[in-house]
Amino acid sequence: MTLKSKMMGAVAGMAMAVGAQSATAEITVGYFLEWPMPFQFAKVEGMYEDAMGQKINWVSFDTGTAMSAAMASGDVQMSVSQGVPPFVVATSAGQDLQIVDVAVSYSDNDNCVVSSALEIDKDSAGELSGKKVAVPLGTAAHYGFLKQMSHFGVDLDGLTVVDMAPAEGQAALAQGSVDMACGWGGALRRMKESGNVLLTGAEKEELGILVFDVTSAPTDFVAENEDVVAQFLAVTAEANAMWADEANHAKMLPVIAKDAGMSEDDTMATISTFVFPGVDDQLSDKWLGGGAQEFMKGVADVFVAAGSIDAAKASYAENVNTAPLGAGN
Repeated sequence: MTLKSKMMGAVAGMAMAVGAQSATAEITVGYFLEWPMPFQFAKVEGMYEDAMGQKINWVSFDTGTAMSAAMASGDVQMSVSQGVPPFVVATSAGQDLQIVDVAVSYSDNDNCVVSSALEIDKDSAGELSGKKVAVPLGTAAHYGFLKQMSHFGVDLDGLTVVDMAPAEGQAALAQGSVDMACGWGGALRRMKESGNVLLTGAEKEELGILVFDVTSAPTDFVAENEDVVAQFLAVTAEANAMWADEANHAKMLPVIAKDAGMSEDDTMATISTFVFPGVDDQLSDKWLGGGAQEFMKGVADVFVAAGSIDAAKASYAENVNTAPLGAGN
């Protein structure tokens, strides 16, 4: 099966329009396990329900593409920390989604790891030709993989690319079933026990490989429930501000770690590589004031060039809605 056909399979059905949804007594929100963030303290402590006056059902996912599919079906109304690439894949395919905030920036916490047995580093990356790689298609890790292979001049046609969620890719790398695996969070940390990265986060940023996640939702849901979305984002911003004060770490860390399904040490090691932009920063030109829109176009163009999606949108400006975020500012 070709890389493109795998990608199309991953986004099948996402192009269906989501019908208008009116405010209800409860909503369902998607998130990732082993991806510790301050919002999880607010999640556990009931801060969202207190502020919004409605029940929230939380459901975990393995990939951002699965989040897109769940929002397309109407099973999930919002997704926290969806990667930009899976968002771009879905919207390029016709799914009507909007970014409502920048959840986290993490260039050091999303990468590809080469098996130690190969002894390949950035100076010998050309030796990856003919190798087998585990990549969660349509995700931030997939975009980073494509950009890195382009930078090193590795022909994608010379690689065997297998679509695997990060945890699956980590297991395959440890077993020697694949030569390289890409992913994030806890899975990436475990991958590094079996190999090495080709480029650091700083080196990736120099190549224009930005890595950040967003909070996303179907456009119709945001339009019909702007107050609900605004309240949700306000609580998230409050939790981020709490975490920014180290005096709160002692009470927040155990709660976040437990909810993320991680040890406190691993949680701190992971979250320390994260940056949670404040609301004013998110609304600036660097992020939702224009930078994110331009970045999404770049991601889409890379996916088109790689044959991963059929076409990019002319612009992704309509897929960003700062009204709810600005309402609480």
